[in-house]
Amino acid sequence: MGTDDTPTVILDVANDMFEISGRSLPEDVAAFYNPIIDWVEKYNQSPKVKTVFNFKLVYFNTASSKMLLDILMKLEELFHAGKDVLIKWHYAEDDEDMKEAGEEYADIVDVPFEQVAVA
Repeated sequence: MGTDDTPTVILDVANDMFEISGRSLPEDVAAFYNPIIDWVEKYNQSPKVKTVFNFKLVYFNTASSKMLLDILMKLEELFHAGKDVLIKWHYAEDDEDMKEAGEEYADIVDVPFEQVAVA
């Protein structure tokens, strides 16, 4: 469960739920995100037929942005291995910064990327 400074992370293979949501400005970004990156690395060894990973962040700091990119790059590896991967980047329709962040990530990684505006 997320806090004011850390996002909620759901990595539920059984129910096809992969999501990071909320605010991300953990005090120790590596301690928070490295277990998630390790999990995705292990998941990539025997993934589901289709992987849809949802990002529903309302705010993230610069340190978090690098870790999010690391997660996206792990998902890119999965995509390049011939697996069906989709990133869904959710943002409030009036949040230009979050929309642009999603567009920037979509330009960096070679993975199907869907922008989802939320009212």
